[in-house]
Amino acid sequence: MERDATIFVAGHRGMVGSAIVRRLKALGYTNILTASRDELDLLDQKAVQAFFARHAIDQVYVAAAKVGGIHANNTYPAEFIYQNLMIQANLIHTAHLHGVQKLLFLGSSCIYPRLAEQPMREEALLTGALEPTNEPYAVAKIAGIKLCESYNRQYGRDYRSVMPTNLYGPGDNFHPDNSHVIPALLRRFHEAVQRGDEEVVIWGSGTPKREFLHVDDMAAACVHVMELSVETYQAHTTPMSSHINVGMGEDCTIRELAETIARVTGFKGRLRFDASRPDGTPRKLLGVGRLEALGWKALIDLEDGLLDVYRWYQSKANCA
Repeated sequence: MERDATIFVAGHRGMVGSAIVRRLKALGYTNILTASRDELDLLDQKAVQAFFARHAIDQVYVAAAKVGGIHANNTYPAEFIYQNLMIQANLIHTAHLHGVQKLLFLGSSCIYPRLAEQPMREEALLTGALEPTNEPYAVAKIAGIKLCESYNRQYGRDYRSVMPTNLYGPGDNFHPDNSHVIPALLRRFHEAVQRGDEEVVIWGSGTPKREFLHVDDMAAACVHVMELSVETYQAHTTPMSSHINVGMGEDCTIRELAETIARVTGFKGRLRFDASRPDGTPRKLLGVGRLEALGWKALIDLEDGLLDVYRWYQSKANCA
């Protein structure tokens, strides 16, 4: 791809969007277009259309989304389905109207059935019931995949979709109630060390298995997928199953994750698991055969990645 192409990264201030911007710059892309929420409300269709009319955009990365953990999804299901549907519909449809041929939509591994065979392959989509705790968010992400497929089928667009596993990294949301499991636990363990606590409580039984991917690996995979030729991409996908999983290809239990975070943060006390809290899906491991066949594999292992994000969190906490 041309290094001076105009690339719009929607959601550039988020963890994933900012990592994509870093990756593009590192690869020599020189014309990266961004807009803050104050500059562009992605829920406003007219505003999105006016933005595209002002700029000659060649490619779009749809990294903007409303995201959160189990508690946030349970508490704000209406916001999760409405905002994600509107953001992606506005961006994908407007990109088409303004002749943007290349677009990458970022989904989520929660699109797959709750009891899908593990590891979850792309073909498992729409073969069973979703996890109830995040069904509205998952439905919105499934709609995004189908939007891309539909514009490809009807208009010959080159709109691609990637489905990341659980992501973590610099720029993550460390809110005590609305964050995902890694930032929530990093903050909890960090504060326990600061207070000298003898015990840390972890939600759930500790037995569910999860896969985690550093956001810099995710960004590298996104750009890799976008840089593939149309022929190569289509040779490894189908018109009705065009998305590609992005993950490590291995998982760990929540207990193992908590033990690793305890080492990273220096916590020496006890771990107590609160089984009265929801576990969510028993296991979520992505099959990454498509992506590996396309020449990409994750490089950052979990403990090294956790050390990286914990240092970032400490730098922010010390500045607060």
